[in-house]
Amino acid sequence: MSQIAFLECTKCGAHLPADVPQNVCPKDGGILFARYDLQSLKQTFKPEALKGREATLWRYREVLPEVEPITLGEGFAPLLPSREFPNVRIKDEGLNPTGSFKARGISVAISVAKSLGLKKLAMPSAGNAGSALAAYAAAAGLEAYIFMPRDVPAANRIECETYGAHVTLVNGLISDCARIVGKRKAQEGWFDLSTLKEPYRLEGKKTMAYELFEQLGGELPDAVLFPSGGGVGVIGMWKAFAEMEELSWIGSKRPKMIAVQAEGCAPIVKAWDEGSSIIEAWPEASTIAAGLRVPKPYGDYLVLDILRRSKGTAVAVSDDEIRKAVRDWASVEGIFAAPEGAASLAAYRKLRGDFLSEDDRVVLFNTGTGLKYLDVIEQKKAPTSRHIGGIIGPY
Repeated sequence: MSQIAFLECTKCGAHLPADVPQNVCPKDGGILFARYDLQSLKQTFKPEALKGREATLWRYREVLPEVEPITLGEGFAPLLPSREFPNVRIKDEGLNPTGSFKARGISVAISVAKSLGLKKLAMPSAGNAGSALAAYAAAAGLEAYIFMPRDVPAANRIECETYGAHVTLVNGLISDCARIVGKRKAQEGWFDLSTLKEPYRLEGKKTMAYELFEQLGGELPDAVLFPSGGGVGVIGMWKAFAEMEELSWIGSKRPKMIAVQAEGCAPIVKAWDEGSSIIEAWPEASTIAAGLRVPKPYGDYLVLDILRRSKGTAVAVSDDEIRKAVRDWASVEGIFAAPEGAASLAAYRKLRGDFLSEDDRVVLFNTGTGLKYLDVIEQKKAPTSRHIGGIIGPY
């Protein structure tokens, strides 16, 4: 693994030290990126060096923090050829520990937290991120404090409690949970592990791009469709593509990055269609895909920039289209996808033959397992009282 050279603010470009715990840039609240000495690494870290390594995200240790990994076997999820579409592959992140791609980011963040001597970690969560934090904190011997809306899906709440996390149910949205974390973290000695509020969950997520490069034989697809609530998956993969170019693994060509949202909460799509560089909070957010119910993602400025630079797009799909995609992926592909993941199939069907040609090599991401959403999938329509999403932003 590599020593991080510094942490860089994505707004003002300020450099911060990586040997002390950091959240966001103290000057402007910008998201922090971990930076490595890639020019030195490129002499020895080549694709052939990966041969025979463990089939986890830690196989890319040269571009991950130099820490002792807290691992449950996360990463290297299968890339499956679609049976319905000849040029489409499905990256099934539902086979990660705790059943979602959230395990990637939490594994790296927990590993760094333990190496920095942190003892207590806190997070607002409406689902899979909380489950992952609870599991990895247990494996690391750290305390996890998770604040969830009272009507959070039962599977996630039970998971967190069983792993031994301190779970507090809140009458309100995830934004209300975040305010509690923000208000109490100093007096309680908690480190805030919220989405994009620290640099290392992003480092775990970026390994999805390195895996695509390996699993596609040293190439990248023409397009990537990723379900985007907070947009961390899109941001992480784009960071990895830049690293791979600096390592001389790839050239300047990038996949079209396509952010997929639900029609009941589509702030990225609205901003994209309007040509805006920032996102306005989406009112009355409602969708069965809880992970997409994020009215205002904290990394909006990064996501929109990536869509433009990649010549990608943003697309919204209805809950009915998501339900149909869940059933279709299960009955045709044998993949029981989370509603968020199935949204990528619904979006591809909208874009195929129009924005995307039938010959384009496309990767659809299933971000989690449908087993976490049995109650939601069984329902005939979106619950009107179950507003478990919220604003991922400064509070």
